Amino acid sequence: QVQLVESGGGLVQTGGSRKLSCVASGRTFSSYTMGWFRQAPGKEREFVAFIKRSGDDTAYADSVKGRFTISRDNAKNTVWLQMESLKPEDTAVYYCAADRNYRASYFYTIDASYDYWGQGTQVTVSS
Repeated sequence: QVQLVESGGGLVQTGGSRKLSCVASGRTFSSYTMGWFRQAPGKEREFVAFIKRSGDDTAYADSVKGRFTISRDNAKNTVWLQMESLKPEDTAVYYCAADRNYRASYFYTIDASYDYWGQGTQVTVSS
């Protein structure tokens, strides 16, 4: 069992930056691929980024590529999402998720692949 707690959300102006954190409980954090997803009001939850176990393999949604960076520190049981050049369309509840399975990379972009989820943190980008 893994518990995930996100933090770092808030209100930010267009063009601003924000760094989200997700801290995991347990001793096996390095055994999980970690993902960030987001859900805007009235929309489906969508993939943002994932990072594999050792941190050497990452992927991003096209909408955030070049602006967001996912990273992790297995010694701290933490994954981060650094968000730059924020836009109003980035407004959403951001969730981190953990997947214990080995999969082809494509499947880490699908929310149904993940076993554990945090409660989410709201990011609002004002125009």
